[in-house]
Amino acid sequence: MTTGSIGWPRVRPEVVAEVVAGLSARLQKRLDGAAAKLAERPVTSSGDEWRVEVDEETVLVLHAPGGVLADPSGVHCGCLLAPACVHRAAAVTLCPLADATDDPEPSGPSGPSEPASPTEPAPPSKPAAPAAPTEQVADDDVLTPAEQAAARHLHHAAAAVLAAGVSGAGAVAQAELLRAAHGARAAGLYRPAAVAVTVATRIRAARSGAPDHRLADLVADLRELLTLTRRLTADPAAGPAAGSVTGSATGPVRGPVAELRGTARQAYGDAGGLRLHGLFAEPVLTATHAGVLSWAVDAGGRLSTVSEVLPYADPDAAAAQAVGAGNRAVRLGDTSLSHREFTRAGLAVQGATRSASGRLGAGAAVRAVRAAGAAWTAEPAAGLWAEPVAAQVERALAAQAVPYETRPAGSDLLFLDVTLLGPTSDAPTEHAPAKTPGGAPRLLARCGEDGPVVALRAAHDHPGLAHRANLALLAAAPGLRLRVIGRLERAARPELRLLAIGTAVAEASTDTPDAGPTDTPTSTPTLALPADRAGRVNLGLERLQAADVPATPGVPATPGVPAPPFDPSAHSLDPPAHLLGRRIEQTVTSGRSALTPGTSTTAADGARLREAGLTTAADLLDALRTAATDHHRDVFGRVLPDDHSTFTTAWLAAAHYTEALATALCQAAWTPPEAHA
Repeated sequence: MTTGSIGWPRVRPEVVAEVVAGLSARLQKRLDGAAAKLAERPVTSSGDEWRVEVDEETVLVLHAPGGVLADPSGVHCGCLLAPACVHRAAAVTLCPLADATDDPEPSGPSGPSEPASPTEPAPPSKPAAPAAPTEQVADDDVLTPAEQAAARHLHHAAAAVLAAGVSGAGAVAQAELLRAAHGARAAGLYRPAAVAVTVATRIRAARSGAPDHRLADLVADLRELLTLTRRLTADPAAGPAAGSVTGSATGPVRGPVAELRGTARQAYGDAGGLRLHGLFAEPVLTATHAGVLSWAVDAGGRLSTVSEVLPYADPDAAAAQAVGAGNRAVRLGDTSLSHREFTRAGLAVQGATRSASGRLGAGAAVRAVRAAGAAWTAEPAAGLWAEPVAAQVERALAAQAVPYETRPAGSDLLFLDVTLLGPTSDAPTEHAPAKTPGGAPRLLARCGEDGPVVALRAAHDHPGLAHRANLALLAAAPGLRLRVIGRLERAARPELRLLAIGTAVAEASTDTPDAGPTDTPTSTPTLALPADRAGRVNLGLERLQAADVPATPGVPATPGVPAPPFDPSAHSLDPPAHLLGRRIEQTVTSGRSALTPGTSTTAADGARLREAGLTTAADLLDALRTAATDHHRDVFGRVLPDDHSTFTTAWLAAAHYTEALATALCQAAWTPPEAHA
């Protein structure tokens, strides 16, 4: 038996919807307060049962086989109002939402498909489409009446969440969104249903103050959900304008609604024999799961992934579980190679299966044996760094317009050769307000010999992971040359979330085709790693030592190295795009009330946007403010409820414009100056 605050079991979204719907209107108003009180009570578990003492006379019992509460009957309360009591609803509201990875995987030999998984981190890591009935839609190009009704219900629920904002989207609004998501899943709209569950999870994280909450992720997911449902509910006779939004980040429509539906399971194709060379591994940490994701490159230069991600019961142990997963064996054939070892070795695989997104299947027919790895300075890994920086950035930005489940593995990664310049911080400026109070630390580096200056950031800020500690150690070694792998951070200045680092290529290269994975340059100030590191470090799983980062001759290793020379003319040309983006984020946080009629700053923002030549942005901001304050009233002046369609359309237009503008600014920041001439 486990005692103490161990966390709640996971719960299926439809269970939350059903239990909350069973409350009376009076009890629904009390649900948020009841959940806050119940969250303070200790939780104990024994086997598949979780117990909470609501008070001296009432005990709440949750029966969750395998740690997943899959049926409303599994929630038992000892109070007199049960089962229509607020305690049951408060309990399921506090439980983390389960996703597709909580369903058992098929046990076939290799299988054409496997459950979609959230283990590959995408900014942000999101649950893929949940499992659903296996019936196939007769016509992939036409929505059935059931699909149309489900899409409309989901769109209205999502619009209500947007209008309420995080502050107003309590347990009842979340349950309605989950009920609509369950209806969409049952109708075969797997992709919108999965995004809706993600939105509900992020709203919970925002309301609870979870450390991994990012407002930008919630904005992006809510934008995607509303765009998907808008396209699905559009009248085909109205033309493309009614079914899509200009500047959409959800990607092209495949055939034309099959892409919007999504799939319940990832499809795996036969990949035959593969010779894989390990690249790096990164920890995966979500609201419900933790583990590791390993990356490999095959002989043709294509990236693939294999993961070990499991749910956790104790949030305090999630980071330790992610780090520990690096020592677990790779689930590919009969190999006993751990994920850490795989990043510095290789695998020869027969009967391999691989999804469109590069995820390797782990069917029983797959055979794999350990093989030699390859240095980052040797083929096929070296080819990843041979691609020009501007082309890599263009590829990473384009990947954001592709649905996550079909996005090629590694398409959002950058492979760069950099020279460290030293640490600095994000001082708030007029054109780039600080994202966190006091500014977030960063490390500056220059790409190549005369490339752009890039801000290197920690891939994850959790203190239980090694990212920040490693970044701090690197900041004390300006002049160090590195070969790095990172995830593009879309910003008006070049930024990269650092995932792995390795020894740099020697200035006078002596590499030969048969160079081993432990070959290191000697004429370039770079890392001095032990031989067992094979010239690379997984920054989220492994900690650098002081001896690994030698002092660079002639370069003072002191903190606070100033940034490169400041060019006022360059900053004066920065468009104030953040003015519109700030209103979009405020709307998600506070709802329609964030744009009140008396907000003089909103009018001032519009004037500044027009002065900067962003007339479209100013018009969109005005339209958003007008839609937010345009309420219908009855004869007594009371505000009448509406479906928020006009307001949602205005917010979507502004959000997609901001998305497109941010992408253009990011690409311009990475483009060499001569390319602008």
